[in-house]
Amino acid sequence: MTTPILLDHIQQLVADFGSSQTGLADNVLYYESQKRPISVGVSTPPEMRDLLAQIGWCRVYVDSVEERLDIEGFRMAGEPKADTRLWEWWQSNRLDEVSSYAHTEALIHGRAYIVVSAPDPSDPLADATVPVIQVESPSTMWADIDYRTHRVKRAVRVIKGDSPFGPPVPDYVTIYLPDSTTGLLQGGADGWTVDFHASHNLGVVPVVPLLNRSRLTERYGRSEITPELRSVTDAAARTMMNMQATAELMAVPQRLLFGIKPEEIADDPTNKRKVFEAYIARILAFEDPEGKAQQFTAAELRNFTEVMQELAKQAATYTGLPPQYLAFASDNPASAEAIRSAESRLVKKAERKQRIFGGPWEQAMRIALLVMDGNIPRDARRMEVLWRDPATPTFAAKADAVVKLATASTPDGRPIIPVERARIDLGYSAEERRQMETWDKDNPVTQLAALTRPAAPRFSDTPDDEPAAEAA
Repeated sequence: MTTPILLDHIQQLVADFGSSQTGLADNVLYYESQKRPISVGVSTPPEMRDLLAQIGWCRVYVDSVEERLDIEGFRMAGEPKADTRLWEWWQSNRLDEVSSYAHTEALIHGRAYIVVSAPDPSDPLADATVPVIQVESPSTMWADIDYRTHRVKRAVRVIKGDSPFGPPVPDYVTIYLPDSTTGLLQGGADGWTVDFHASHNLGVVPVVPLLNRSRLTERYGRSEITPELRSVTDAAARTMMNMQATAELMAVPQRLLFGIKPEEIADDPTNKRKVFEAYIARILAFEDPEGKAQQFTAAELRNFTEVMQELAKQAATYTGLPPQYLAFASDNPASAEAIRSAESRLVKKAERKQRIFGGPWEQAMRIALLVMDGNIPRDARRMEVLWRDPATPTFAAKADAVVKLATASTPDGRPIIPVERARIDLGYSAEERRQMETWDKDNPVTQLAALTRPAAPRFSDTPDDEPAAEAA
């Protein structure tokens, strides 16, 4: 039996969820390169509109940013290394690959959601020591964010069924509140039947929005596929269609034949295929001395290709993508320094996305600690996400720089960076670094160095050559 308060939550959240779906399908169409511009060119007949090409600049841009967003661990305040327990939770929930889906959804739609829950005791594959951390698309979830506190007041997850009449209706909803989580099936006297009810009394909704391009006046983020990028993508699609139409009609030189009888072109003038094959032949010879042939100049397609290059430059301006990503030539030489310079804006954008997305992931891990331990440790308040370097230097260049820093020393003889920092900079994972530490301990050279290392100096006011009793 559903309570009136729960019914009120369901009605309001399902209505808000339906309103939030506006524009999501359009975002997907642009990302999947399936959006067909309404205006495809005033000079193109309707029969040629099937030649409309799809330009994938939106997908190239979104994927180029997402490919540089890789999480490598979580570090508590004051700790030199990544937290092993949190990383175990990350790996157990397959968040290595699933987090990529969440980042992609957030870039496409402007938002995605992270959901945290306690392990299900009825699941034989579940680990009782690992919380369940999932990600959801805005096409299946909605969170009501408080304007005053900027926190989630309540959230809903909707599973739609296939309805033969009208739009799909929800078959199953999950309501997330600060004190409980309830799953409901469509049906029953009140319209809904409770499937499960879990009272967790966390004091917070276990749903964290992953927002992209949010502003002070925009609580739910915005798509990375901006209106200006959509406009140049549509213009490029129309230009490509017009170029194909021109190539179909005018790229092959047109010929005019005067004073030629049909049987001189082909042995069977009634066979249109033979006539056409003879017409496009390289050499045409006629016995009739009065016969003449003229040829029009083929259409020049350079104007279309130049327009495409200009549109690609505009797309690069809006997105920060390097020229080689959009397949147009630049004035810079193809050197390693030039490539890094061309990618500087894209790298900076990826670093900004890491900072924006890092906060929600940290909050999700704090909620996971609250779910499992009943409290959030103080050192978790200043938790930080460890991201992989979004830049793309060559491994040789990075190794050379790291070796120089690790082998160079300060005036007092200490290395500029320790070996552990050098391994982190080279991109080795936490597990690989632990294995390296084990190998270091088992290395005979390391063991010998530990035995022959001079003892630490004693801090005492008594000279070494005087007995302590005499000094007294």
